[in-house]
Amino acid sequence: MKPFTPQLVYIEPKALEYPLGEKLKGKFEKMGLEIRQTTSHNQVRNIPGENDLQKYRNAKSTLVVGVRKTLKFDTSKPSAEYAIPLATGCMGHCQYCYLQTTMGSKPYIRTYVNVEEILGAAQSYIDEHAPEITRFEAACTSDIVGIDHLTHSLKKTIEFFGKTELGKLRFVTKYHHVDHLLDADHRGKTRFRFSINADYVIRNFEHGTSPLTERIGAAEKVARAGYPLGFIVAPIYIHEGWQEGYKKMFEILDEKLGQDTRDDITFEFIQHRFTKPAKRVIQKNYPMTKLELDEEKRKYKWGKYGIGKYVYQIEQQEELKDTLYSYMNKYFPKAKIEYFT
Repeated sequence: MKPFTPQLVYIEPKALEYPLGEKLKGKFEKMGLEIRQTTSHNQVRNIPGENDLQKYRNAKSTLVVGVRKTLKFDTSKPSAEYAIPLATGCMGHCQYCYLQTTMGSKPYIRTYVNVEEILGAAQSYIDEHAPEITRFEAACTSDIVGIDHLTHSLKKTIEFFGKTELGKLRFVTKYHHVDHLLDADHRGKTRFRFSINADYVIRNFEHGTSPLTERIGAAEKVARAGYPLGFIVAPIYIHEGWQEGYKKMFEILDEKLGQDTRDDITFEFIQHRFTKPAKRVIQKNYPMTKLELDEEKRKYKWGKYGIGKYVYQIEQQEELKDTLYSYMNKYFPKAKIEYFT
């Protein structure tokens, strides 16, 4: 699949006061893209479309160039201490994604041009927590790799963390467009993670993302470039033949990933869950979805902020865990499992 190209671009006037803003404007003009002005990246209006569904689809191919005003970072447990805000929104159509509810009425993609200020704030957090190491997650609200071939903000951030003594960066992606990141001076301070899943999940619920084999091929590239490597299996989704589906996923990963790239691999496992607000949004944005969203088949788990989640029943959770751990022991016995939730 080709790298993401926006169909429509909005630019916040203040973004042009930054070198990256000017550079992106010039780049998009040369590409012949339609460019509009917006007063704020939070106030983008007039997304084309005759109905909500069309507007949602068009918003997912709209890029907004703006300035990140809030430099207070959100926490990002358990992945990291803080989320570093380089971008917001994603071009992928992953039907289960939590961004559908957290983004609300703003499903368009935002990239922030005041990267130096964002990195300055990150340094302040690092200094505050010294002498402890502080970890930052760059993919909490976006798939940053998916747009970095356009902005190179992530590459700049990788090299910033490479020069820090007590800072570490991590992010996850479903895209294989990593070539421009291979020569970054990362110095082992950035863990490059790939989201992988069974064929059924990718085929039915992860539209607009790279195929599994391309993700694994990119993982091999970044491992050979010296990056610490990780994989996230999320969401772990029960479907007909799920045991065989996840076994096949591990078999492909084992076959494609060179033995000499496995010295420092981590795995994270996250089971499928949903909230009632998420269910409403998913069914609105993807009315033909095959996602199983039946509350009667799930266990209700109280969550933060008063919004509970519907998770798998206890016996299903145990079966999932036992099955996937058995595959891990067979194919990647030396890998570190960071968490299973």
